Amino acid sequence: MADTPSPQTRSVKIADDERGGWSSDRPRRDGAAPSARPRDISVRCRVLQPAFRLRYTPGSLLLIASGSTEQAEQFANRVLEEKNAMLSLAKVRRLLAGKVSGEELEAKAAQLLDAAITKRLQAGESTVVVLDTVGAEEREPLVRAAANLRRPRHIILLEAPRDAISDEDRPVLNELRKALDAGDLGSEGIQTALRLGGATISDTKKIVFRPPPADD
Repeated sequence: MADTPSPQTRSVKIADDERGGWSSDRPRRDGAAPSARPRDISVRCRVLQPAFRLRYTPGSLLLIASGSTEQAEQFANRVLEEKNAMLSLAKVRRLLAGKVSGEELEAKAAQLLDAAITKRLQAGESTVVVLDTVGAEEREPLVRAAANLRRPRHIILLEAPRDAISDEDRPVLNELRKALDAGDLGSEGIQTALRLGGATISDTKKIVFRPPPADD
């Protein structure tokens, strides 16, 4: 049974329902071709409705995609109960600024982010990744790594103001929006998907990673 929120609000529990997986693997960003055809990790994707409070299974991978990475980070910092669960390439870049050369920054940031994500997933810790792009090529290795470890996989698409979205990102973002609304992200191994925009962004007050209450 879901937690009881304050009046005129709703709470959604995201269950640990379908899990795919096999041996562990590290997320890959180098573009190298796999040695064998990747195993099918497709699942049924449940499209969620906005709610006051969202509860995910502990140990889940939650991806947050948006046309504005800055807005997505602000949202995550506001609603996450586990603040240290949030990782992003932008956050790592800021940590490395002035410590490595400009030529090394992107590669080093990607390497450190991959290592941090892998460490949390392997330890069974809840992991929230604010994506740097809205393209499937960034999501795929992260979702596959979580599936390999039998971790639940979820995504939130956070709508951004039109003027914050680049012309290059707009067509890709439209495709992601359509796939999410149709429940088609299950083909990527994502088990639940949620789209937040307008008032539903501010109406979402908390994201927690907790098991369901004993009477659920």
